[in-house]
Amino acid sequence: MRNIELLDCTLRDGGYVNDWEFGQDNIVTLFERLVSSEVDFIEIGFMDDRREFDVNRSITPGTEGMNRLYGHLDKGKSQVVGMIDYGTCDISLIQPQSETVMDGIRVIFKKAKMHEAVAYMKQIKALGYKVFTQAVSITSYNDGELAELIDLVNDLDPYAFSLVDTYGLLHKEQLMHYYNFANEHLNIDIRLGYHAHNNFQLAFANCVELIESAVGDRNLLVDGTLYGMGKSAGNAPIELLANYMNTHLDKRYHVNQMLEAIDVTIMDIYHKIPWGYNLKFFVSASNDCHPNYVTYLMDKKKLSMSSINHILAKLEGEKKLLYDQDYIESLYVQYQNRECDDTVDFAELKKVLAGNDILLLGPGKRIYSQKDRVDTYIGEHKPIIISINFIPEEYDVKYAFLSNAKRYVAQATKISKKDVKLIATSNVTKAEGAFDYIFSYSKLLDEEALIVDNPMIMLIKLLNDMDVKQVALAGFDGYEKTALPNYINANMEHTFSKELAMEINADVKKSMSKIKLNMPVIYVTESLYQ
Repeated sequence: MRNIELLDCTLRDGGYVNDWEFGQDNIVTLFERLVSSEVDFIEIGFMDDRREFDVNRSITPGTEGMNRLYGHLDKGKSQVVGMIDYGTCDISLIQPQSETVMDGIRVIFKKAKMHEAVAYMKQIKALGYKVFTQAVSITSYNDGELAELIDLVNDLDPYAFSLVDTYGLLHKEQLMHYYNFANEHLNIDIRLGYHAHNNFQLAFANCVELIESAVGDRNLLVDGTLYGMGKSAGNAPIELLANYMNTHLDKRYHVNQMLEAIDVTIMDIYHKIPWGYNLKFFVSASNDCHPNYVTYLMDKKKLSMSSINHILAKLEGEKKLLYDQDYIESLYVQYQNRECDDTVDFAELKKVLAGNDILLLGPGKRIYSQKDRVDTYIGEHKPIIISINFIPEEYDVKYAFLSNAKRYVAQATKISKKDVKLIATSNVTKAEGAFDYIFSYSKLLDEEALIVDNPMIMLIKLLNDMDVKQVALAGFDGYEKTALPNYINANMEHTFSKELAMEINADVKKSMSKIKLNMPVIYVTESLYQ
């Protein structure tokens, strides 16, 4: 008769949310409530020799720290385990099991380190611990690689072998394929575990699917955390799992004790640092990729979601789950550098603009706080007004320059209702029809700049060869670290440190100095670029 056991990893996996700083009282409270719930296993934290012992954190250099945190507490009916990320805790810091509070140790490792990690686990097993083999990023394994790992695991003969869906990519068909393959090849006395993440909102559902679909005598081990606490989209909520197993498997977990722990401790953390399903983690999961790729592209604040998905679709092989910033930057530039023949559009726009004063409006707040300056300039010079990546109120804009796909998508409806000619770079795609003028994105870049596609610089470079009389700038306030918003629209905000903001401002000045200007460029409103 198979047994299905429940493991709580709040104090370990939940610690990614708050850098494991639960506070000493909360660590004790969580542990004691979980013991009272009679959950089968409690994972009490990480052992990591790069960290110093801190009584307020559930991450310690080795087993001695775990004893200091938990050694005086009653474990009740629960078994206690810790976790090691292979390569971060020297074996010398692991005391024999008989001298510690822990019954077992779980070891996570990447596919490339499977042989070394299994050898390390043999040393841990020799110290008397129940060993839990945790294959992270299970979706990175093909059947041949998984068979190779299982051969090593069978030789190790650990207490449990777990499928870890690190990035929450699995749907039930994929999950059951990995389970059935492992179940077929794994020694029958080794428990099979599953650790889910909630990127697709499937963590709980997948756990239920595994419990209901698994057949035979294989013992199962299912992971969860209180309120789903965990990095990225979070984990399977253990209170839901316990409630389900009580109802369907005749278990006797005390769910009220879990709810008390959530109410007293977890909710305070959640309100300060929320976790759970969100757009970023859905996009990363739907593209089977590391979430940092999505973060990197979204932080550009230049790409529509369709553009981001297009770039992520170009990720290949193991690079998809092994984040590489240089790699994603190259794909971003490649995507943006869609070429076009802009000869005709250049000639047509030049006919309109040549010989005129041009006023460029940026999205900085000074186009309103210093509007008197702008109005005076307009009254004296009667310029053709071109706004950049937005349509301002209270100004008679004739043209809009669009180089940012995200901002275009956000304002597409508003733009369609205005009598404004659209000048776009080739990286921006119109939903219907065509832009009035399209220019090659790559020709306007400053490849040496910190922000290679600064729209002000791009447009000045374009106007520089159009025989315009003068270019005036308003609303190009520059970047600064401030408690107050810099932009007229909060959705346009960037987050920079003070040092980086100053560096970018200096870099914009440098980009301007490299342009051999054929016309005067003046600032109408104050700017940190001056």
